[in-house]
Amino acid sequence: MMNVQLSIGSMLERAEKYFPKKEIVSRTQKKIHRLTYEEIGRRTRQLAHALKELGVAKGERVGTFAWNHHRHLEAYFAIPGINAVLHTINIRLSAEHLTYIINHAEDKVLLIDEDLLPLIEKIKDDIPTVKAFIIMGDGALPNTSLSPIYSYEELLQGKDDFFSFEPVSDENDPAGLCYTSATTGNPKGVLYTHRSTVLHSMALGLADSMAVSEKDRAMPVVPMFHVNAWGLPFASTWFGTTQVFPGPQFNPKVLAELIEKEKVTLTAGVPTIWLGLLKELEETSYDISSLRAVVCGGSAAPDFLIEAFEEKYDVPFLHAYGMTETSPLVTVSSLKSYQQSIPPSEKLEIRAKQGIVVPGLEVKVVNDKGEVKRDGEDMGELLIRGPWIADKYYKDERSKEAFHNGWLHTGDVATMDEEGFIKLVDRTKDLIKSGGEWISSVDLENALMAHDAIFEAAVVAIPHPKWQERPLACVVLKNPDEKITKEELYDFLKARFANWMLPDDILFMEEIPKTSVGKFLKRALRDQLKDYYQ
Repeated sequence: MMNVQLSIGSMLERAEKYFPKKEIVSRTQKKIHRLTYEEIGRRTRQLAHALKELGVAKGERVGTFAWNHHRHLEAYFAIPGINAVLHTINIRLSAEHLTYIINHAEDKVLLIDEDLLPLIEKIKDDIPTVKAFIIMGDGALPNTSLSPIYSYEELLQGKDDFFSFEPVSDENDPAGLCYTSATTGNPKGVLYTHRSTVLHSMALGLADSMAVSEKDRAMPVVPMFHVNAWGLPFASTWFGTTQVFPGPQFNPKVLAELIEKEKVTLTAGVPTIWLGLLKELEETSYDISSLRAVVCGGSAAPDFLIEAFEEKYDVPFLHAYGMTETSPLVTVSSLKSYQQSIPPSEKLEIRAKQGIVVPGLEVKVVNDKGEVKRDGEDMGELLIRGPWIADKYYKDERSKEAFHNGWLHTGDVATMDEEGFIKLVDRTKDLIKSGGEWISSVDLENALMAHDAIFEAAVVAIPHPKWQERPLACVVLKNPDEKITKEELYDFLKARFANWMLPDDILFMEEIPKTSVGKFLKRALRDQLKDYYQ
């Protein structure tokens, strides 16, 4: 067989060649842009040319700090198109973590949305590898302390739009870099390749996966800085799908209006997005009949949310599972053909699970006895391997904790039923997942105990109607007579954590329950706090 190298550039070339008239709908701060794939292709080549002129070389990292819009899509293809590495940066990280990942990635250029400039300006003196800042906006360059700065649109003007994407000599060359949300310690980088990205995109088009196709009008609500919007921009471009980007500071009303006006057929996001949209749909009438599927991942969706979309609005709700380390697609919860006739309550129980593994990957659930029984009750850790699964973290000694014996050890505790459906039931390290983003209880505990007045601190997850889970902190003072307020502790934490990571409440306790070896007994603590959150 021919040894043809898979490449990200070829995906855009296909869209240009076969779907030049298809449309990209992009909401930015000032307007709705409508561009064809022909125009996107031309602009992407101009951006590639501009990056080369700025001195970006093969293998160097170019960071994007942006919302979901057409300029970000162009960067998705221009950066790997010159054999550089696309580093999508989570705009919700703390200044400390932003500084860490930009330095760890050694980004040479940053592409930044205008409204996000203040976040980078705060750390500009601490990111010495960055040699240029490109501002993505609709108007003139804003006043900023960053230097040197370039206007995205001005950079494109006059550049050669016939720029040829550089050939990929090895499909295993790096093409993308994403970092985890820092569950413990600093974020961990995951390096994607041309091969892994192309194969993952192909999987998104499978009928029993997300079935992305040319006739879809796809709206990725999951951020493009979060595991590449679950790969949807890559797959949608390759297949010639119409794409709708919700842009900056969107809300449920904006999403509902876009679905109605643009006739969106497929959309994807975390449960909190769909909880907000559901509330908007219940308060205001919208036509969402164009939707063929809502894809939900990031954390488990509550049964009532699935039921509401499917029963009240007749919109199929696809539960999926993945991680930054997995590109991210691993499982999709679709009913098998012979399960269509089972009672509705049983269907809902299946749809609420994370689903069965997509073709191309392997999974197993193991505990200290070996692989678990496929009975939906026996629990163990979920292990994954396949061509779009990472085999180590980027320049990080912590790789050995998650990758060994050829498998990714996810740290998620799961069951598998006789049909092969995976269900996540717990987390091995007491992580808190809020709105699809991880929060480390250990990091919060250690930060609290760094305060001079705190003797002990334990953080647990409590249920939340919107965010699924939120952190609750319990602290014991070194001196019970010392006067210290919650506000003082919050001020202490704000220096290290983004606001969304802060505990919803801080409780002062006389003692925190412990195991026989002195570890915090969080199970007992949660039982003790039941009256608080019920």
